[in-house]
Amino acid sequence: MEFRKLGSSGLYISALTYGNWITHGSQIESEAAIKCVKAALNSGITTFDTADVYAGTRAERVLGKALKGVKRESYELFTKVYWPTGQGKNERGLSRKHIMESLHASLKRLNTDHIDLYQAHRFDFEVPLEETLAAFEDLIRQGKVHYIGFSEWNAEQISRALKIQRERGYTQFVSSQPQYSMLWRVIESEVIPLSQREGISQIVWSPVAQGILTGKYKAGAKPPQGSRATDKKGGAAMISRWMRDDVLIAVEKLAPIADALGLTMAQLSLAWVLQNPNVASAIIGASKPSQIKENVKAVEVALDKETMSAIDNALGSLPERSAAETISPNPRP
Repeated sequence: MEFRKLGSSGLYISALTYGNWITHGSQIESEAAIKCVKAALNSGITTFDTADVYAGTRAERVLGKALKGVKRESYELFTKVYWPTGQGKNERGLSRKHIMESLHASLKRLNTDHIDLYQAHRFDFEVPLEETLAAFEDLIRQGKVHYIGFSEWNAEQISRALKIQRERGYTQFVSSQPQYSMLWRVIESEVIPLSQREGISQIVWSPVAQGILTGKYKAGAKPPQGSRATDKKGGAAMISRWMRDDVLIAVEKLAPIADALGLTMAQLSLAWVLQNPNVASAIIGASKPSQIKENVKAVEVALDKETMSAIDNALGSLPERSAAETISPNPRP
């Protein structure tokens, strides 16, 4: 396993992060989830990412159970706050009240006394940014949070936050958690250049485009039974944007590129995002341990310029590149 520094901090994280967004507490049972966590640890992954909202808070509980007995200093634990965790008007967003209450609930579910990286899951348009950042700073000073980051913020939002942090002497953000893959490249034009200047690393989610880049889906054919595209608990909705024949036909063109390198298409996709110097880690999920063992091999792969160009040529104009696609909805509809 390769380890990379997270932004301008002194924290090292594994180049692959094990995430439990769709799997734990939802797609797979607790026992299978625990086996996947153990496989991740055995494969050298030390970084684990979750969120209070995943599977209605069940995902944090499963991850806490899976990590029980593992030396706390030997792994990095990340979680997030923003999305609704209850019906109340204050059980959502980035208000001081919700941040404090959500953090303490996450600590309890995860069976720990601190979070290594606490992240704003989206940008909250209704709460003063100063309030959000002050709450994060207090959690850091209390020792309950070591580092802070955000997910799916655009360049203007990031810049506003950094300005406040500098002016008030607050701890600066060190991470961004955006969607990023061969098919979704919206962070490249604005977020990554800003992040590089400001000492912020990317921890990217959906590096295989919800499974599209594995090559398992074929144009004109029904999705394989048991695949994410058939998961009505959330997976199918996310992957639907890519379930088009033009996309699937283009993705098939990646197969010869992967074959020539002795890689699976999933390994090629992971290796591709890890080539970006601003990416500290790529988040992977799994429904069975064998998937983790295969994906870890991507860390050892270096793609040359010819391969990167061949990938661009295969996908043509299909990848989404508009910075305007980084959107935070209102958590209080």
